[in-house]
Amino acid sequence: MLEYAGSQRSGVRAERDAPRLLAVVRSLDWILVAAVAALVVVGLWAVAGITKFQLPNDPNYYLNRQILYACVGGAVLIGAALVDPDLYRRYWRGIFVGTAVVIAFVLLIGHAARGSTRWISLGFFTFQPSEFGKLLFVLALAGLLVERQGGAVSSWRTTLRVVGFGLVPVVLVFAQPDLGTALVYLAALGAMLFVAGIPWRHLSVLGAVVVLVVVGVLWVGPAAGVNVLKSYQQQRLTCFTHPATCRAAEGYNLHQSITAVGSGQIRGRGPNNSSQVKFGFLPESQTDFAFAGFAEQRGFIGAALLLGLYLLVLWRGLRVVTVARDLFSAVVAGGIVVALLFQIFVNVGMTMGIAPITGIPLPFVSVGGSSLIANLTAMGVLLAIHARGRVSRYSRRR
Repeated sequence: MLEYAGSQRSGVRAERDAPRLLAVVRSLDWILVAAVAALVVVGLWAVAGITKFQLPNDPNYYLNRQILYACVGGAVLIGAALVDPDLYRRYWRGIFVGTAVVIAFVLLIGHAARGSTRWISLGFFTFQPSEFGKLLFVLALAGLLVERQGGAVSSWRTTLRVVGFGLVPVVLVFAQPDLGTALVYLAALGAMLFVAGIPWRHLSVLGAVVVLVVVGVLWVGPAAGVNVLKSYQQQRLTCFTHPATCRAAEGYNLHQSITAVGSGQIRGRGPNNSSQVKFGFLPESQTDFAFAGFAEQRGFIGAALLLGLYLLVLWRGLRVVTVARDLFSAVVAGGIVVALLFQIFVNVGMTMGIAPITGIPLPFVSVGGSSLIANLTAMGVLLAIHARGRVSRYSRRR
């Protein structure tokens, strides 16, 4: 009898949840879904051309792996879209601790490559925790901010507490070293503080502190013999701020990238005639300089298509902030959108010399499973926020 009663209650609960789930599916932002799907397709198109000559014996090696990552990411996106964002708010402490521990774990047993320790090798998959940490960082700090909702959110104690918590994963990522990803975390943190309603005077003071830290790290520290950045990071920043004094070897990547972007012209040279990519003149064409490789092969038309899709995703993401049902959801959406915007701007900008060169991958395009799956998961969270916001508004109207 007890088993029957339990199963009966489960059946009733399932009947109640089914209409809610159906309402969530109907309330998804299908324009955002289409834009993300188009971005993934364009990204695979870019990977097919850029990596065609990487392994002559298997020209589709990277493409096939990227297709697999896209399928996994798509499945995770669907799952994330069906999860109520309030679940993350309730368990933000566990999310924060787990994120910090895994990122710190990388420093102990991580796989080193190109002077950085950012990956954990699982044999069949090289896992980069800091990529998934971008989303988890936003979810955790949004939960902390919402806990201080109300009058407390305008106090310095709240601001300093949130910044203090946020600096933990930022410092751990910076120590890998991964300056680019650490900057993404900081951009997301700034966006969340703004959306949460932190007073302008707090934001102004924090901005001034950031400027002072940058000046100290880039100029005052080195002049005093204290170097926080690695030598290659200093060279990249020097080439950006003082290109005339940059030596040929130090400015090689940027020079080849600008050449690749310009040589694409209007329609592109196609994979077979893209000399910068085909003959390996453009370094890291499948990751850091994926935009330059794509621009050479597909030209202004292809680059404009890619940037147009990015704009569409960002626009729909900002719209999600406005329809969010609560402060937590709005803060999460703001953090995700600004983090994505920052990555796109820096990656595209560095290929043309308008931003310093960092190790930030181009979202949905650069080869790598961690980046693609993490970004698709973030899009799933945005879809969940949008759907719950729409369902909540419809319920109140009734």
